[in-house]
Amino acid sequence: MAPPSSAALRLLDIRDTPLSLDEVFTAVRDPEAGGIALFVGTVRRVDDGLAVDQLAYSSHPTALDRLRDVAARIAAECDVVALAAVHRVGELEVGDLAVVVAASAAHRAQAFEAGRRLIDELKTEVPVWKHQTYTDGDAVWVHAD
Repeated sequence: MAPPSSAALRLLDIRDTPLSLDEVFTAVRDPEAGGIALFVGTVRRVDDGLAVDQLAYSSHPTALDRLRDVAARIAAECDVVALAAVHRVGELEVGDLAVVVAASAAHRAQAFEAGRRLIDELKTEVPVWKHQTYTDGDAVWVHAD
């Protein structure tokens, strides 16, 4: 496995504007990559059996630094060509893109492994929270999932 390169970290952001699949996909395209794994998280209508009325994501000021740390660690531990991850904050509607991550590698198994780690570790380690209001009026704050 080659040593990690900061060049592998192509696009990492947390933003309050709509996300683009094309932007993330393009960020990890590379002539050295034979496989690209792309994950898209969207706002769902029902969560834990309850109908969602409103949803907003918030992030801690250190969230982007934590995202960079997570991506750098994965680039160092996985045989990847490139990584990209963008998470949305602010008010979102059902069907909106909440997070898009991508990993490219020489082979599909490596791309799948790195992409899976990137979304899983982003969700557990990057301080982004979801405030969800249900149609029955109840509301909860949860770590984004």
